[in-house]
Amino acid sequence: MIPKLDEYKERWGIMSDDSIKPGLKAIQQALVAVGHPEKKGRIIHVAGTNGKGSTIAFMEAILKERGFSTGVFSSPALIDIHDQIRINGEPITKAELNESFRTMKEAGLSGLLTNFELLTVAAFLTFERLQPDYVLLETGMGGKSDSTNVVMPIVSVITSIALDHTAFLGDTITQVAEQKAGIIKEGVPVVIGPLPTEAQAVVRQVANGKESPLYIYGEHFKMEGNRFISAETIQLEERKMKGEHQGVNAAVAIESLRVAGIQLKQRAVQQAIATVQLAHRFEEIAPGVFVDGAHNPAAANRLAETIRSEFPGEKVDFVIGMLKGKDIEQTLNELIPVASSFTFVSFSHAGAASGEELMGYCQHKVKEVVNGINEAKLLDASNDRKKIVTGSLYLLSGIRDYLKG
Repeated sequence: MIPKLDEYKERWGIMSDDSIKPGLKAIQQALVAVGHPEKKGRIIHVAGTNGKGSTIAFMEAILKERGFSTGVFSSPALIDIHDQIRINGEPITKAELNESFRTMKEAGLSGLLTNFELLTVAAFLTFERLQPDYVLLETGMGGKSDSTNVVMPIVSVITSIALDHTAFLGDTITQVAEQKAGIIKEGVPVVIGPLPTEAQAVVRQVANGKESPLYIYGEHFKMEGNRFISAETIQLEERKMKGEHQGVNAAVAIESLRVAGIQLKQRAVQQAIATVQLAHRFEEIAPGVFVDGAHNPAAANRLAETIRSEFPGEKVDFVIGMLKGKDIEQTLNELIPVASSFTFVSFSHAGAASGEELMGYCQHKVKEVVNGINEAKLLDASNDRKKIVTGSLYLLSGIRDYLKG
């Protein structure tokens, strides 16, 4: 579901399929029809189970501080379709998106693509027209068969690898790694975060086979406290984005830009890393109320570690909504050690699990179900415990809409 996409499809008389169809044949044919916009510009391609959005946000902020213009394509939407395509940190305007849809209509793309493929083509057309200095391109799912995997980037980035979307990517770490490593291109350098041993082995093999220089977190670069260490060392300041994992994401972002040949100026990097805040990443939206998009076990583990670090000795109240098909039970198990209670939300999304279904997976003794996100109690931390709203980014987007009134 891409909010407000249907408005553009109806306006321009374009049909597309609301399903997931891994593979590149359809989008490659569509890109031929619109003149290969994906071949233009300097692109950094980012895959990973978790950390993609944060890593891109760090890169976007650093590039801005260095005076470069940026284009970003990301998913899912935080509010609606416009924030999935950003120019210089701002959501694409209606006028610019209409122009991209006009081009797709005139090229005869109606009925040929899925919704995500259609939006991917719209992003490429927008970047071709507006010509940002750098494009930061996030995979939608996986890598090898993802519709973004039609570019020749200047750097390929893999932030992390864990089990997720197992129906499409495989149910072993090795299988998922093979999908993520599919973004590696001949001779193009690769920057990777800390990966499981078996995943790193897969990435090494693919990179070696394609003669792509490989830069590994913990081996070629790392973050020690607030100090980035690589071919050059940069002393950073306190980050607004909390958690040790965000330090890793920042390091991956800095190294990726360094490998891309961008001169790193210490003050610019310091300012960017210290001030950037990505929505829904341990973000405080009301006094004592935080939102975090931990939608799988690996992300939930990182959220639990952040809670221990930021609120030592405390337990928190969780409000959770998740999509079906996720590893719900293990995600909840990661959070139980830092939980005082769980409230499960039934929210409006075609793929959402009901609150009752979620509660059935939870072994914590204090738990309840609510329907809808407009319950005042969901955003109330007046009992002196912190409240963490987490799970699906679609739930968090709904929370944001509710707060906007």
